Amino acid sequence: MKTTGGTDAQKRRAAAAAVEAVENGTVVGLGTGSTTAFAIRAIGDRVADGLDVRGVPTSFAARELARECGIPVADLDEVDAIDLAIDGADEVATTDGALVKGGGAAHAREKVVDAFADRFLVVADPSKTAETLSHAVPIEVLPSARTTVSAGVSDLGGEATLRRAERKDGPVVTDNGNLVLDCDFGAVSDPESLATDLASLPGAVEHGLFVGLADAVYVGTDDGVDVTEY
Repeated sequence: MKTTGGTDAQKRRAAAAAVEAVENGTVVGLGTGSTTAFAIRAIGDRVADGLDVRGVPTSFAARELARECGIPVADLDEVDAIDLAIDGADEVATTDGALVKGGGAAHAREKVVDAFADRFLVVADPSKTAETLSHAVPIEVLPSARTTVSAGVSDLGGEATLRRAERKDGPVVTDNGNLVLDCDFGAVSDPESLATDLASLPGAVEHGLFVGLADAVYVGTDDGVDVTEY
């Protein structure tokens, strides 16, 4: 059962445990979100102590934080491989490690980086875990395809809502210049099937279901970290 919300201490524990897997000379995918921000800062502390790594950020925010923390950064097309990616999640299915991501509207780039990595580590707090995914699934869409993708989501049994910006008039615009639909499907009993269906919608750039990608999930608790390998 979900808790009401995670604490910074829980997030920091999860991030610190995952960062222990970062070795000298590696290329690290840097995810987006509050828990991953703790991981980026922890990597920065190790860089200050002499660790030699390069980070591949998944968003403008991740890039800015990495630079602030002194982590050398590179674009995805500048590296031959990513050894390890560390990223958060909006919801994690404890049964199989399927994820919903995209609360920060960076899931398209996150999926590319996380899928390309040799190992993908998820960092989360207990409030993000569930036996069955039920969080709304974000879909990044071409602006001109918003209504057609919404209709396709409806045909699949979901309800699509255009994500609105909080501090300005109008919708959220991704780093790629697209819009985001938050799509409520209720309980998602078969994430793999839904992921396939969403990927087939014309105009959908990328959806926030990450199925079969996580190699391990680190959940920070009040007194430690629970690690599940997949």
